[in-house]
Amino acid sequence: MYWTLELASYLEDAPWPATKDELIDFSIRTGAPLEVVENLQELEDDGQPYESIEEIWPDYPTNDDFFFNEDEY
Repeated sequence: MYWTLELASYLEDAPWPATKDELIDFSIRTGAPLEVVENLQELEDDGQPYESIEEIWPDYPTNDDFFFNEDEY
């Protein structure tokens, strides 16, 4: 399983919190690449919903990871 910013971006609009099956269904319905569906299928399924993309990919960058001041633009 590997994630990139491009692949993870397909899950930004997912209906969080969501279970593994809901995320797979969302990915298929929105036309996400096959790699996204394959990565989601490899997730552990303990029946608990995932609260955000950070639970799936802990290294997902957040707004705090960028060094520019949004107020200046």
